[in-house]
Amino acid sequence: MVDLSTKYMGLSLSNPVVVSSCSLTNSVEGVCRCANAGAGAVVLKSLFEEQIRVETEDLEKYLWFSGHPEALDYVRNMSMELGPREYIDLVRGSKSAVSIPVIASLNCVSAEWWADYAIQLEAVGADALELNIAIMPSDPKRSSDEIERLYFRVLEEVKKRIGIPIAVKIDPYFTCTARVADEFSKRGASALVLFNRLYQFDINIDKLELAPGYRFSSPEEMNTTLRWIALLAGRVECDLAASTGVHDGAGVIKQLLAGASVAQICSTLYLNGLEQIDRILGYIENWMEEHNFDSVDQMRGKMSQMQSDRPELYDRLQYVKALVGIG
Repeated sequence: MVDLSTKYMGLSLSNPVVVSSCSLTNSVEGVCRCANAGAGAVVLKSLFEEQIRVETEDLEKYLWFSGHPEALDYVRNMSMELGPREYIDLVRGSKSAVSIPVIASLNCVSAEWWADYAIQLEAVGADALELNIAIMPSDPKRSSDEIERLYFRVLEEVKKRIGIPIAVKIDPYFTCTARVADEFSKRGASALVLFNRLYQFDINIDKLELAPGYRFSSPEEMNTTLRWIALLAGRVECDLAASTGVHDGAGVIKQLLAGASVAQICSTLYLNGLEQIDRILGYIENWMEEHNFDSVDQMRGKMSQMQSDRPELYDRLQYVKALVGIG
């Protein structure tokens, strides 16, 4: 039997398949179903910064005087589904119900609000915290340095308050992703989750309204993550988690070979059911036996740039070959 166990942020996992933050993990029952299906760990559905802010009078005054009372109603309704108090109960209940690691998730765009709340999550038993920092670089007046400093400040404010490991989930939009990843590692991130899949939107051309785009990822979307996992593995002093586009056992294997500690899955569970976890694990086991790998640790990073005798293939050469048709 091959050994699928792995370490992620210092946590012991029975296997490298992690259910990412989604509605499948927004209840204790859902977390139990994921654990029973074979997940190595779960990331709870994210609690959004706006849901914490809505509990303060300051936000209500701000929204009201800004001339947008409908915004207050909108944010109030957000908190009704799973607010801050209910989220604490979700962490506590999940930890009591399952033996696998339970990772809380906070989705934020500023450095305020988070540190004190993170302390509460640690107190009720969260094994780790995933900070999903979602700052869209859409304002032409904000420099890349300014945005990066905000990312770092969010991490540092939380890091100095809690002792549990912190993963930072980021978008792929940085001027120098490698430098930013290294800075996160140096500033205390135990892991980087690459990458956040931003909300997809469309345009309804009949109603002239914004409309939701296709909500599930596709396997083709994995390539960006795969490239950066392979480039960063061994170069940053933190774990790497692959996210977006991992749909099957082959996808998990590719990410592990590139250097990921774990692979987070979501869309494939909606499309194929929680039974997909068992199919993925079975595929990995069969592949490892066929290729004479005894453990996940043995295969991890075998195809990273750091371990390659052709490191140039990971940068520009393949791009040139694709464009000019070199065989």
